[in-house]
Amino acid sequence: MRTTPRRTHGARRALTGALLAGLTLLTSAGAAVADDPSASASPADDGAGPTEAGTTFRTATALEQGQTGTAQASAGDYLYWVFPADAGQRPTVEATVKLPSSARSSTSTWQIDVYDGLRRRQACMYGHQTRKAAADAASVELSCVLRTVRSWSEPWASDPLPGSYYIRLTVVDLPAADLGLPVGVEVKAASKEQGGAHDVDGTLSEPLVPGVSVASAGDAGAAPRVPSAGEPEDGWASGWWTDRWLWTVGGGVLAALAAVFGYSLTRGRGRPSHVPPGV
Repeated sequence: MRTTPRRTHGARRALTGALLAGLTLLTSAGAAVADDPSASASPADDGAGPTEAGTTFRTATALEQGQTGTAQASAGDYLYWVFPADAGQRPTVEATVKLPSSARSSTSTWQIDVYDGLRRRQACMYGHQTRKAAADAASVELSCVLRTVRSWSEPWASDPLPGSYYIRLTVVDLPAADLGLPVGVEVKAASKEQGGAHDVDGTLSEPLVPGVSVASAGDAGAAPRVPSAGEPEDGWASGWWTDRWLWTVGGGVLAALAAVFGYSLTRGRGRPSHVPPGV
């Protein structure tokens, strides 16, 4: 049976349409994931959080992302909170210190630091990590935007990894006469999903959460470990799903369609009409 030029052109048009449809589907799917609020692991609503703060790493108060934690303390205290951050998130920590209305003797300098589950201090990409407050200032605001949390890293690197992150707020420069003055503190942690652009190959066997190594080394028949402070109740994603899956599958579909289209261009029009079968 001979393939006519009309049928060949029709097949080409059909394959071209399929290629364009596949490309459109892939692009729209990627955009939908990027714009979908449910793709973010951070709570959408800003809720009230805890009303106290810890004074050490061990007593750090658990804070969920999107919550606002408050505390009443004295100038000179070290205040600690802990929140979870998963792979693909870029955490932002904000803190507001409300200073007493009574006259203070001089300026003060406040600082916010963020540590990971191994208690390694994480550098801020940008923000106001350290700020001075004038003697008559009513409040001082601080912020720290961390690097994107990676699903895996070399042991010698200090890259942010999935797990608990500790917030430490304190005053680093204060006259002795002002020590102990009452202050009010508000702190909030939130994250922005960065998508597959920051994905790496490999994942941690366990997120960096206090006590996880002890639980892993326990008996196989032991009771399940209860989520500790700084660990999400619904578990860790740890980078198992990213929008790179969409591009990988979509790329495979487009490659298959392109192969079929290329074959249709090179196979020819079949046996000429004047050539008998079997020749």
